[in-house]
Formats: sequence, C-alpha cells, structure tokens
Amino acid sequence: MDATQRRPDVLDRQVWDAQGDAWQAQGRLREGCGGGAAEMPGIRLMASGLPHAQWNNGDVTQPGEVRWDDVRAWYAARAHGRGVPWGVRVPAGTALPYGRPLFRKRCMALDAARFRPSSSVSGAAICVAGPEDAGAVSRIDAEAFETPIEQAHSWIEPQLGAAQFTVALAVQGDTPVGIATAIRTDGRAGPCVGIFGVAVTGPARGRGIGSAITSWLVDRAFASGATLAHLTPDSEAAARLYSRLGFKETAGLDIYTDL
Repeated sequence: MDATQRRPDVLDRQVWDAQGDAWQAQGRLREGCGGGAAEMPGIRLMASGLPHAQWNNGDVTQPGEVRWDDVRAWYAARAHGRGVPWGVRVPAGTALPYGRPLFRKRCMALDAARFRPSSSVSGAAICVAGPEDAGAVSRIDAEAFETPIEQAHSWIEPQLGAAQFTVALAVQGDTPVGIATAIRTDGRAGPCVGIFGVAVTGPARGRGIGSAITSWLVDRAFASGATLAHLTPDSEAAARLYSRLGFKETAGLDIYTDL
C-alpha cells in the first residue's frame, strides 16, 4: 500500500502542516502587493495578489468547519479589492462539498538523519541569487514551467533576498543553468524547509544539476536548524531524483478549484 492509500500518520500530517506554513510565508511576503495570509475555522489561507489561481490558495484542515462564504469574501478583497482566482488543497482522499478536483499533488519528506547529500557537478557552481539575478532566474523558471517570463518574474522577484527565502542559482561557466527556492519556516510543523521550483535549462538537464541544487539547499537548511525537508515532485523522474537524496513519499494533497 503506497502513501496515498494508507491511513495518514504523524509524518503525513506534519508535511501537510509544513506545506501550509510555507505557502503562508509566501502570502505574508506579498502583503504590500495585495497578498496576505489568514487563519479561519477549518482552513489556512494565503494569497499572492497575482491573478493566477495556483498562487492563491488555502489548506483545508477541517472541512466541516470551513465557512466558505467568509473564504470567498477574503479572496474577493485581495489584490487591493480586485479579487484573485483561488483554489484549495485538502489531504488526499478528503471529499469537499464544493469545487472541482483538479489533480493530486504528491508529497515527499526527509529528516536530517536520512539525508544523503548529492555530489557536486563538475564545472557547476551554486550560489544564493540576489535581486540582480532576477532576470536570469525568471528566464529559467519561464522556460522550465512554460509560463510567460513576465508572469515568472512577478512570482520570483519578491523572494530574492527576502527573509525565510533562499533562491539558489546554478551556473556553468558564465551560463545560469538551474534554480530552486527554499522556504525556511518554524510554524505548525516545527522547523522545516520546503523546496520549490526546481528547474534546469534544457541543454543542462541529465547532468545532476537538479539533484545538486536541491541537496545544497537542504544541507544549508539542516545546518540552520531545520529538522524536516519537504517537497512536491511533479513527475516520476523527479521523485526518483529526490529518493536518491533520502526523501520518501508521504500522503499527498488533492487540489480543488472553482469554489
């Protein structure tokens, strides 16, 4: 029985909480841009203020307690009153009375004792990206996730140099080839790091850069006191990559929209 079919355990719940902690950190980062974070009965909310549903969402913890009209009103007030599209995440297999299920997001977790660091990649250097690297980071993100570069830039730019956020940039020679973002939290789930947006340019793929940049961020976070790392692989190949670092599959999250 895999992690999406068995009864949730303590680690599953910790990962769900850690995901909520990381997403709420994104919302708080963007409060001045029409975003925000809030706690309501049965649900944790965040918004980026951007007009894209994947960046405005809530984590349902107790479906029967959610006051959906209040949630709708909260999102309608984001982006300085213009409102934003939004969705929610619920523990895998949880039924909601509203909305349309889109897909199940896989989750993986790693504690420090299981960490197997990746070896470095010959000719590649990894550093912390700063505001001056916004163009390079946005280009890699836009290519990898097939989004307009302006959209990628609006998501990435506030994270560069922000507290709790580490955006890593891998460079081969003078060419930026890979990125990933770590969000360091100490909320409901305790001291954790979430790894998001791992991306490598097409010509550089298959050389271990994605593994190396993930390992670099996880190692830094564990050194800073994090006790759990978590992420959401978007393919079987990505899950295998993270497994080699010591990550193991945990129960996933079902994504709903049109609420």
